[in-house]
Amino acid sequence: MMANTTKTHNTFLSYFVLFLWGFVVMDVGLGQNPTSDEIKVGVVIDLKTNFSKICLNSINMSLSDFYLTHPHYRTRLSLHVRDSMEDIVEASDAAYDLIKKEKVSAIIGPRSSMQAEFMIKLANKFQVPTIRFSATSPLIRPVNNPYFVRATIDDSFQTEAIAAVVKSFRWRSVVAINVNNELGEGIMHSLSDALKNVEVHRSVISPNTNDDQILKELYKLKTEQTRVFVINMVSSLGFRVLKKAREIGMMEEGYVWLLSNGMTHMMRHNGRSLETMQGLLGVRSHVPQSKELEDFRKRWKRKFKKENPVGEHNVFALWAYDSLTALAMAVEKTNTNRAMTTYGPHLIEALSAVEFKGLAGEFKLINRQLESSTFEIINVIGDEERIIGLWTPTSGLVNAKSNKTTSFLGKRFGPVIWPGNSTVVPKGWEIPTSGKKIKVGVPVNKGFLNFVEIETNPSGTVTNVKGYAIDIFEAALKELPYSVIPQYGFEPPGDNYNDLVYQVCDGKWDAVVGDITITSNRSSYVDFTLPYTESGVSMIVPLRGDKNKNAWVFLKPWSLDLWITTVCFFILIGFVVWLFEHRVNTDFRGPPHHQIGTSVCFSFSTMVFAHREKVVSNLARFVVVVWCFVVLVLTQSYTASLTSFLTVQSLHPTATNVEDLIRSGESVGYQQGGFVKDILLGMNFPELQLKSFASAEECDDLLSKGTSKGGIAAAFDEVPYLKDIVSQYCPKYAMVEPLFKTAGFSPSFKTAGFGFAFPKNSPMIGDVSRAILKVTQSKEMSLIENKWFNRLGLASDCPGQDTADLSSNRLTLSSFWGLFLIAGVASFLALLVFVALFLYEHRHTLCSNSEGSIWRKLKSLFIIFDAKDIKSHTFKSSTVHNVSSPITPCTPSPSNVQIRPLQRSMSLNTREFELRRACFATEHDKHGASDIEFGAER
Repeated sequence: MMANTTKTHNTFLSYFVLFLWGFVVMDVGLGQNPTSDEIKVGVVIDLKTNFSKICLNSINMSLSDFYLTHPHYRTRLSLHVRDSMEDIVEASDAAYDLIKKEKVSAIIGPRSSMQAEFMIKLANKFQVPTIRFSATSPLIRPVNNPYFVRATIDDSFQTEAIAAVVKSFRWRSVVAINVNNELGEGIMHSLSDALKNVEVHRSVISPNTNDDQILKELYKLKTEQTRVFVINMVSSLGFRVLKKAREIGMMEEGYVWLLSNGMTHMMRHNGRSLETMQGLLGVRSHVPQSKELEDFRKRWKRKFKKENPVGEHNVFALWAYDSLTALAMAVEKTNTNRAMTTYGPHLIEALSAVEFKGLAGEFKLINRQLESSTFEIINVIGDEERIIGLWTPTSGLVNAKSNKTTSFLGKRFGPVIWPGNSTVVPKGWEIPTSGKKIKVGVPVNKGFLNFVEIETNPSGTVTNVKGYAIDIFEAALKELPYSVIPQYGFEPPGDNYNDLVYQVCDGKWDAVVGDITITSNRSSYVDFTLPYTESGVSMIVPLRGDKNKNAWVFLKPWSLDLWITTVCFFILIGFVVWLFEHRVNTDFRGPPHHQIGTSVCFSFSTMVFAHREKVVSNLARFVVVVWCFVVLVLTQSYTASLTSFLTVQSLHPTATNVEDLIRSGESVGYQQGGFVKDILLGMNFPELQLKSFASAEECDDLLSKGTSKGGIAAAFDEVPYLKDIVSQYCPKYAMVEPLFKTAGFSPSFKTAGFGFAFPKNSPMIGDVSRAILKVTQSKEMSLIENKWFNRLGLASDCPGQDTADLSSNRLTLSSFWGLFLIAGVASFLALLVFVALFLYEHRHTLCSNSEGSIWRKLKSLFIIFDAKDIKSHTFKSSTVHNVSSPITPCTPSPSNVQIRPLQRSMSLNTREFELRRACFATEHDKHGASDIEFGAER
């Protein structure tokens, strides 16, 4: 019974709800609001295309939904639709007809930007707001057209997101494929600005092109190096291009296709299959999920999918829906009684202020233009458009590599699948396997032919190029995964290296190979590979023998700080040993000057392990053992270093200090045409002291003459050149590091070495640099060096190289601070143990309750320390009773006992006196200093 009653009740509620729904629909559909004002709105659209049919259905749904939820609005929009027939003139004529005959208050549409451009001029003239939901060209700007409202995303907004994707994968070159109309022209300028430091090549395809013309353009692109394509055009043409690209193998591994916002949203348009788009990336404006959007999708499928299958709705249909909603809200806020001339300005003002949450997201106009702050990065995998990233102006690109969770989707991004079902990130460019020829410029080198040498015929044509740099370059080309054929050329004599590098920037050369120094200024114009030589600027000077031996050469093996530290430790160890041995060893007793001499002599005698005094204290033995180990290391090191100074250093450079060369007016040399002259001038060398040389032979001649005969005292140049000179004249010269005495003066001698120059953003830079690393780390590098410099390692055998850096051979404190630390810690610990044992043994002296001051107690401890320790095992073998009457041990005395001074004539031997004094000291501790007086002398 209860079940039947419940069922009857539910049935009644269902009929009641249906009755209310019918009443509302009747009210809206038949009479709506009987007092409402009708506002005419024109819709100009291409009725023959499925795209326009979808958008028109969306507009009609928006109109029905809006007044269903706002039944009491006093205004009602009345739509007047005109077909633009996909023609600019027809679109303008339709707009004129709507304005003059129908007296519309606003116009929605048209689809394309070219149609809209003429319509906007009419709208501005008659002050009729025109709302566009699909024309995205940035060439038409609302700021220049007061009655134009863009309710869609400007194409220029997506270029930053596209650039972020390109830069995140470090692609250095892209091809932008677009059409030669306002859609293509509008985005190119913004794309070029966003892709700074990335080469942007353009491929133009006509909107009316046929398949053969598309194939011709794609085959042309296939022969180029770049493999990253950004495609932006109408979806129908764009997907034809992708289909043909797949047919000729441009959808295989190594290729990258990046679709613009408009194409990405139209992927599934009209039932299009995603098969031809596998592995593609796309930029798409973000549409947030909402309950209203889900409801719209369900109703769309229910209403249009079966009865009128015009295709799946897209983001443009959502913008069309929101445009109608925004217009209806603005009309309601505008006074309908205004004249036609004043209605338009107030309507556009109200429309600019409308804000609401639409199906496509937040609807908010800024300068009469809808802006989107978020773009999705999608990857087509199978039948799925997987979101792999998001881009916002504030946080930039969040992609699969970041492994972060976004607040938009709440899930982690998956891996990217590239064309050819590959998971390897394409490097973005390839060189055809048939071999690409590149024009290579080489410098004309008159002097150092080991690096670059050009052989020409009488007509000036290059017949052969050889040298150290050329061999390394060609060895690196062999390591590349593709074929590159160099075609060498050169500039006439007289042009310097800077001009040759600048010609790469101007496009005359594809690369410059030779002894080209990598500098900051040159790097502003070209990109350099990794260096293939050592870096830096140094100097060479003549070597001379020691005619007059230095009497103080024995001090040179150690630096001053090491000498001082060693002497200090000798004194310290002597003092510590004396401290431990003074009470128990007669060798360390006696007059003060005798004890000082013994201690110092003992410490220094350990250097040759010839100390005469014996140590009996275990603490002293511990310290001496540690110190002997330190001394052993020091003496052996000193011996080895001194041997080096007395033998190997029989030859030494004539100069090492730059300031001495400047002060003495010595002439120095530099290679002609290089930048070293500027460095020397920056070091305050007068220009009169500078002389240039063009070859290793000229440098040898100048160094051999010396300054007095019109030559030079030293030659400055880059390390590779100097090593070449030294390798040819090994016994005569040595390369030294320039030294400076002036504190704080440290001129720059650093350069990046020799490298090969390529144009900015050249795709070959990375591969050639990696190839250079392979060559320089292989055995082939040694063979090349041996071929051109006759010595492995650029004169590494030359004995002058070992003798050049004399000052750097000295032993310093930094080499032995660990040894000194060990000796110091051992001495400190032993001293700590000795003090602790001594104070513990005589604790009754410090803890006495007598009235003596702390100073008196310390004085008593010093007296006890100065006396012999008769309890030591070293004195037990000797009897202490050497007088007729035995010396009794100290016995307690009354507190007021007065001990008189001992008579001078008392004949006590030394040991008896020491014992008595110790006893007196004990009595002194017990009865106070005022009751005991010591007057005996030793």
